[in-house]
Amino acid sequence: MVSFYSSLLACLLASTSAAFAVKPVTQSIAFTHRPSSSTQRTPVNLSMSGGASVVPDLKAPPAIYEGAVAAGAAKASASWEKIFKLGIAAGCHIGFGSYLAITVGGACPQIAEANPGLQKIIFGAFGLPFGLIMTLVTGAELFTGNTALVTAAVMEGKTTTKDLIKNWVASYAGNLVGSLILAYLAFKSGTLGNAPASVAIATAKCSLPFETAFVRGILCNWLVCMAVYMASGCASLAGKMVAVWFPISAFVALGLDHSVANMFIIPLGMMRGAQITVGDFITKNLIPVTLGNIVGGALCVMGIYGSAFGKWFKSKDE
Repeated sequence: MVSFYSSLLACLLASTSAAFAVKPVTQSIAFTHRPSSSTQRTPVNLSMSGGASVVPDLKAPPAIYEGAVAAGAAKASASWEKIFKLGIAAGCHIGFGSYLAITVGGACPQIAEANPGLQKIIFGAFGLPFGLIMTLVTGAELFTGNTALVTAAVMEGKTTTKDLIKNWVASYAGNLVGSLILAYLAFKSGTLGNAPASVAIATAKCSLPFETAFVRGILCNWLVCMAVYMASGCASLAGKMVAVWFPISAFVALGLDHSVANMFIIPLGMMRGAQITVGDFITKNLIPVTLGNIVGGALCVMGIYGSAFGKWFKSKDE
């Protein structure tokens, strides 16, 4: 009898082990749908976090250009009123960036004397990058970036020259208004104390020969539009921030000139006592720098990528 129960128990254990045995999987499970012979479907890659992974973190170079053209066309199609309002926002954003740069990087006289290079890095790293990030993330209208994007849309036949002029004039006017508003608020805030940086910077910028200011404007917006262009190819906020930070901090550290940033810096210096007239501000800085910014954005950035990935400088047969 004992041997009978022992045999029965052994059989039960064997059957239980067989029931819970796991068969090794030799093939990975593919989350793709097998199309029937009559229907072809595009496979979709599924991510573990749920949903389909359809947007890459960084677009391919041709796709970045196509996206820039589409963005330029959308900007050009907006109404004058909308562009102007968003231009005011962008002017304030860039003004905040300049404000921070002057407050931090402009308040390091000992470092500037002992290590000028380090002071320039500090001046560039803290300020303008965050101003451009706010502009790009919120969809504000920045004239300097539009010199690249809207020009590309015109060259690709996605918008008209008339709409380009509307966009440039409205965004430029809005940027000027926003910059002046923030310059006045910064002046009235009293946060800069007796620091001489704003006066010194404004005076130096309005003392440049026309050609020098023009060339600095070219080089500046080359870097600014590269930041805008690269950020447009990034899907994540972190990617956009990295794309913006390096070129923008570089142009500031190099001492180049950005027309919209100067719309804040020079008037602020004038309010704080710089011996600069409105005529000096316009003729000695704003005009040459603006013209240089247009060349830097439209030709040095978009001219290159437009000829490589688009229709720029090509005949209809190509």
